[in-house]
Amino acid sequence: MYNSKDNSIISIIIATQNKGKTEEIREYLKGFPVDIKNLDDFGPIPPVIEDGDTFDENAYKKSSHTARIIGLPALADDSGLVVEALGNAPGVYSARYAGDNATDEQLCEKLLKEMDGENNRKASFECVISIAVPTGPALTYEARCDGLIAEKPSGQNGFGYDPVFYYPELDKTFAEISMEEKSRVSHRGRALRELAEEFEKVLVWIRQNMPIDEKFECKR
Repeated sequence: MYNSKDNSIISIIIATQNKGKTEEIREYLKGFPVDIKNLDDFGPIPPVIEDGDTFDENAYKKSSHTARIIGLPALADDSGLVVEALGNAPGVYSARYAGDNATDEQLCEKLLKEMDGENNRKASFECVISIAVPTGPALTYEARCDGLIAEKPSGQNGFGYDPVFYYPELDKTFAEISMEEKSRVSHRGRALRELAEEFEKVLVWIRQNMPIDEKFECKR
């Protein structure tokens, strides 16, 4: 429970227009003195180019870009699938692995084709959350979820690679479990829980690193 002496409300921008993601983060951070907004609450801003080589770099690019333009603390995440036998591909290219406009089905088909005949099925979903202030500094939270690439898709839930990501502890793919189960074990859920557990310290850090508005005396 948040019990800091400073209870002033801090606005934090989620660098997304995804309403579901925004509500999920609001749920994790409820009880803290924060006003969670997303990009829909502001006018159009220049897009960020996600050309980093790591999830960390891309998450920071999105959070710092948003914070600088809007002038408020910003939170962004970047995540993807890492497959050991493929040299950690698709990695940062997870969403574009089968082409820029590929469907979830095409992503899974491409991955299974690359894994055809491969005995090493080890894989993990990885997530990095970055919280940046307009002056540049940022905090980073990372989490991963280990599993295996299934031989064929299974399940109707989730999105992306969920139908082919087998989670041994539940003996199911991510597409066969409920959203509640997934949020408990997924890379993103784990990263958000870690963030929530330390969020009182995060608020102190934000207050210490946000630029102070300068006041000028008007002389006639």
